[in-house]
Amino acid sequence: MPARPLPGLVTPARRAAILLALAAVALIALGASLAVGSIDVGVSAIVRALTGDTTETASAIVRELRLPRALAAFAVGALLALSGALMQVLLRNPLADPYILGISGGAAVGALGAMLAGTASLVTPAALGGALGSTVLVFSLARTGLERAPWTTTRLLLTGVVVAAGWGALIALMLTIAPDARVKGMLFWLIGDLGGTTLATPALIVLAVALLGALAFARDLNVLARGEHVAAALGVAVDRTTLALSALAALATAVAVTTAGSVGFVGLVVPHALRLVIGNDQRILLPASVLAGGALLVAADTLARTVVAPIQLPVGVITALVGVPVFLVLLSRGRT
Repeated sequence: MPARPLPGLVTPARRAAILLALAAVALIALGASLAVGSIDVGVSAIVRALTGDTTETASAIVRELRLPRALAAFAVGALLALSGALMQVLLRNPLADPYILGISGGAAVGALGAMLAGTASLVTPAALGGALGSTVLVFSLARTGLERAPWTTTRLLLTGVVVAAGWGALIALMLTIAPDARVKGMLFWLIGDLGGTTLATPALIVLAVALLGALAFARDLNVLARGEHVAAALGVAVDRTTLALSALAALATAVAVTTAGSVGFVGLVVPHALRLVIGNDQRILLPASVLAGGALLVAADTLARTVVAPIQLPVGVITALVGVPVFLVLLSRGRT
């Protein structure tokens, strides 16, 4: 008699089917984002644009405007979903999301500071510096104390919440003293906006590195989800694994926030929704989160630029409008 799979684990055949289905959904979302807009582009024109034809206006629209934005949206959504899935396991907290350690607050302070100073060209490096600086600050403070004890998940979580509150106060101060002409752009960045995105390559590279790195620890994550003591008893290097994956999640979040601002709910809702369907096996949950998160943000960005065209909404508005009811449904299913 063949061995039965462990509870919560997905068989290889079902794993392949799920990933293929999600990949198809992601491709459909990307195709729709290239086709839909103020000027609709047909399938044949999209194919010609992607194969190198630059003679048509439609080709220029696809290659220069829609394709970079769609790829950036996919990379940002995938990074946020991957980071959220990692943080929920590492912190063993169902409310953990990519921003729980104050990373988005640090990035926002850096970006808004550059906008306030009138140096628009420095917004991206300032946001990245703020995100990475906030990460270092949280991990450093979480280890600091009278007893000089190493950080734990509880200490790290509390430190992140406190640091995030401090960043929130600085953000409110910047918005208060900012000139009226710059407030709108600052608010768009805070909500999450892909309107100014022209380059997706860095985010895609970081996504590939983060996913490969996370998958290398997938088996350890499955054990770590049962608790630190159980994981240590089964031979997992808990401290080293937790530190490496926390740094990986922080890097993914920092790059996502730097690319598109603070897009909410993707990193919180996508891993929860997938767990209801495929369980908690990280070997399938992590790549599934990447595909689902990327597809979700691509679809949300397509809606953001078309639903009230020619006005473009911040993509964070769409993800919040979708994420709130979806998360409430997930909570109600969890209670039943």
